Amino acid sequence: MKLQGKKILVTGADGFIGSHLTEYLVEQGAQVRAFVYYNSFNSWGWLDEANAQFKRELDVFAGDIRDPNGVRTAMRGCDIVFHLAALIAIPYSYHSPDAYVDTNVKGTLNVVQAARDLGVERVVHTSTSEVYGTARFVPITEEHPLQGQSPYSATKIGADQLAMSFHLSFGTPVSIIRPFNTYGPRQSARAVIPTIITQIASGAKQIKLGAMTPTRDFNYVRDTVRGFVAIGECDDAVGKVLNVGSNFEVSIGDTAKLIAEQMGRDVEFTLDQQRLRPADSEVERLWADNAKINKLTGWKPDYAGREGLGRGLKETIAWFGDSANLRRYKAELYNI
Repeated sequence: MKLQGKKILVTGADGFIGSHLTEYLVEQGAQVRAFVYYNSFNSWGWLDEANAQFKRELDVFAGDIRDPNGVRTAMRGCDIVFHLAALIAIPYSYHSPDAYVDTNVKGTLNVVQAARDLGVERVVHTSTSEVYGTARFVPITEEHPLQGQSPYSATKIGADQLAMSFHLSFGTPVSIIRPFNTYGPRQSARAVIPTIITQIASGAKQIKLGAMTPTRDFNYVRDTVRGFVAIGECDDAVGKVLNVGSNFEVSIGDTAKLIAEQMGRDVEFTLDQQRLRPADSEVERLWADNAKINKLTGWKPDYAGREGLGRGLKETIAWFGDSANLRRYKAELYNI
């Protein structure tokens, strides 16, 4: 199934990955309805920064993923749904878990229930590598056990299982994309790569970080977006969970050093206690096996390995280095 000419709903279109996906879909000729979070400022999040021609081609629906009536209204007339709307900050989930249940679990229920009733052709539900917890084996395949090591990851496990249950129970055409640690322009400073870049770009000499020994599989946002599209177009992906990752493992500490080298700054990395997760909640190791999506769709990362990470970081640093972009961030504050 090709997406060109299809009417597509993107929930969470105002966010980091969602805005990149929305732009890509419009460029590919799809008719996109962007579901953005309603607010009194009439802000469309990152979509506000798009050019005028793009905005004219976009159908924007302001609502709340927690409201089943709004979700159903937004989905009416759509062929495909890319469901990205979620609360994702792990530290925030420690003290506001109710909000994560309402948004991530009940919000997903609203999406799949409406999709079932309206006869939507495809739902691509967004998971996260955090559902695996600390790797029990590497690289992590889709058969790896699920471990809820934070309220955030627990709600994403619940959302994933709920979405798949609608496929198994009612035949709702659900696919689950499981991105590993996506990074790139526009990402929130709650994530490690932007928090390093913004501190250095703002002139800090001592860069505050949490744990530096955990490893991650960083995936550049363009690769993640291509993964969404590949899964959305693949009929054989229905009823399946698919990892999207670079198949390259690197520690937070080594990533921080690489960023400092690329920015040409001599800095010191210091431990900030408030940035540490509780010991048993920290995910110590993530490394994606991406063989399944490659076999089904032909997708593979363009920004692979250490060389690919370097290129992705260079592009990310360039975006944050623009003073107009950097001003949006409060580099001196810890963003949970």
